[in-house]
Amino acid sequence: MTASMPDPSSTRVGLISDTHGLLRPEAVEALRGSDFIIHAGDIGDPGILEHLKRIAPVTAVRGNNDRGPWATAVPETATLRVHEAVIYVVHDIAALHVDPSSAGIQAVVTGHSHRPRVDMRGGVLYVNPGSAGTLRSLLAVSTAYLLIAGMKVTAPVVKLGV
Repeated sequence: MTASMPDPSSTRVGLISDTHGLLRPEAVEALRGSDFIIHAGDIGDPGILEHLKRIAPVTAVRGNNDRGPWATAVPETATLRVHEAVIYVVHDIAALHVDPSSAGIQAVVTGHSHRPRVDMRGGVLYVNPGSAGTLRSLLAVSTAYLLIAGMKVTAPVVKLGV
């Protein structure tokens, strides 16, 4: 696991996605110390959200593989405000139907592709923490986190030693 220590004046929001029913101990360890956790969909098992809630409050969205009665209670999009920063969460970036910059959003968190990625576009930080669940070809197993101080948001990716 590679990660730097957060600034003590900032709030840490752990990011996880595409667990597909598998919550790895390495992912749990990477999320420890988070003030909030965002799960960006393809959860796979409601027990994963219950486990994450023991670490920090959880905001989760439903992914394209989340089905069944439990999944209908999980929204397709969510918004989380931390300090002055607004974070918008949607599983698949293709389903982003708002203009984040115009809506006053500082960060957009997605999943779906299983590829960790951090981009700044139009003054908005876009973060995909990658997949923390099942292995897919040569893609790394990863999580990420947001460090938020006021409206400033940064996002290191954490590659898990799996």
